[in-house]
Amino acid sequence: MCGVSLLPAELFLILAAIGGYLLGSIPFGLVLVKLAGLGDIRTVGSGNIGATNVLRTGRKDLALATLVLDSGKAGIAALIFTFAVSPIAGLIAGGAAFLGHCFPVWLGFKGGKGVATFLGVLLAVLWPVGLLVCATWLGMALVFRISSLSALTASAFAPLLALAFGRPDVALLALFLAALLWWRHKENIARLVRGEEPRIGAKKA
Repeated sequence: MCGVSLLPAELFLILAAIGGYLLGSIPFGLVLVKLAGLGDIRTVGSGNIGATNVLRTGRKDLALATLVLDSGKAGIAALIFTFAVSPIAGLIAGGAAFLGHCFPVWLGFKGGKGVATFLGVLLAVLWPVGLLVCATWLGMALVFRISSLSALTASAFAPLLALAFGRPDVALLALFLAALLWWRHKENIARLVRGEEPRIGAKKA
């Protein structure tokens, strides 16, 4: 008998990765802005498809909807496969949804920076940590009013918080996603160093 057949468990993990990626790759910011008749969000501000850039259109309702949907798609992916298959499948689906948001096949693999999807994954797989990370983001945003700084700070704490709650599996996922999130924010980090990063709600030319 030649070849190696995949076990059902392995097939489910592959399905979790594929399903999570496809769900995560839905560009809600782009879709909502186009449906509102405001054109292509990729031509506005930073060109990002996430909630922060949607806010630069002046439509707070669209920005909020984008935030909820971008976090929700990751959370739903993680929850579906957690309950239908296993916790590890949920982690894989959530991580894949994050990758789908950052690198969506529909947009030539040029997507968002993953902040909302990062939060959505954490809320789904370990909600106390998700809430603490959200609170960190909110606190930083209220004090400094800089979205990228808030996201970078909150994501840096996520792996440590997961370890504190006794979940090294979640900590490992959070570390990987946080590292990718920081890499996606490399231009923001450069602007932060120069003191040129725009504040939340500011319209960027």
